[in-house]
Amino acid sequence: MAMGIRLPNVPVLYEAPEVGEAEGCIQCMQGSKLVLFITGKCHWACDYCPLSENRKESVFMFANERRCTNFDEVIEEARAMRATGAGITGGDPIMDFDHTLEGIRRLRLEFGPTFHMHLYTSIAFRLDWAPLLAEAGLDEIRFHLLDFKLEPYRKIIRACADAGIHTGVEVPCPPDMESEMFALIEDLRDTGIAFLNLNELEITVGNHDQMDVRGFNLSDGITAAAAGSSELAERLRDRVRSADVSAPDPEDGETRDAYGYHLKFCTAVFKDAGQLRRRFLRRGESTIAPHEILTEDGTLIFGVIYCSSDDAQSYMQELRDVCDLPATFLHYDEGESRIEIPLVIAEEYAEEIEAPVALVEVHPTHERLEMTLIWLNEHRPE
Repeated sequence: MAMGIRLPNVPVLYEAPEVGEAEGCIQCMQGSKLVLFITGKCHWACDYCPLSENRKESVFMFANERRCTNFDEVIEEARAMRATGAGITGGDPIMDFDHTLEGIRRLRLEFGPTFHMHLYTSIAFRLDWAPLLAEAGLDEIRFHLLDFKLEPYRKIIRACADAGIHTGVEVPCPPDMESEMFALIEDLRDTGIAFLNLNELEITVGNHDQMDVRGFNLSDGITAAAAGSSELAERLRDRVRSADVSAPDPEDGETRDAYGYHLKFCTAVFKDAGQLRRRFLRRGESTIAPHEILTEDGTLIFGVIYCSSDDAQSYMQELRDVCDLPATFLHYDEGESRIEIPLVIAEEYAEEIEAPVALVEVHPTHERLEMTLIWLNEHRPE
């Protein structure tokens, strides 16, 4: 029996970037940036930090979801997703400066001058480190202002900009800090930054107790966004955009001088349903096996037959003979004790197979986290 293999149908994903938008944002939007978690160490405990407990203060390095012991494994993960760049984060990567510098150098050497790297930090680090980061190959840096205070960062922001690093500020937008946020966009004039990114404040497993103390509620039942964060961010964005075109502010009618930097608002739903999904889609496209289907959500679906390694060869030979199935469409997973096969074959022959048959859905990550298991016949593994 000849069979047709359903290939993944990946939709068009890319929106036009905003004028002045940072390259790091553009590539994240496309899902093409490797997320390089250098360290979980951080010198502050911000109450809104969304980091999970298993990452906070972690000494381990992660490339996307993959735990890595060296930069060879990081490079392997970057190749697996066809990364066009890397976002270097933590914790705070400056807390392990030498390791961070090594990572930037390794990635630059491996992938060349077009591989875009940006870094997040909340540390106003030594001024002489700025040229070291630039020489290693860092393209862009984003400062998180502790307590939303600019003054401690003025000199290092200028030093990074003078070193040729595209420099900006990235902070969440707390709905209970309206006056402070409007003051901040004024203070950022003439500092040397090229962009200000405002992230919709999220209530997560890692910060929900602290957010509850501050009285924040979820904006809806769909996302983890804090109520009021989006509305405040949009007002701030509208003020900067109006000034850019010498138009009256929609809130107070005043016409202000241009701010000299780009302001981007990144929503919680876009981070979750946009960036992450697109990164999964990209990795799925790069690593999909012949027997797998890539869904629009960026997951992989296939059929399985549970059996011992001793029985696997006879099952696989019978499938090749009966279904006219190439050997490349069959894979025995020793760890799970199951044969992976095209879902269409599993569904068609499940009732005829004297072994447990199921539909399996996994994330296309290095660990292939299993999301869904649906039995297709009455048999179950022993």
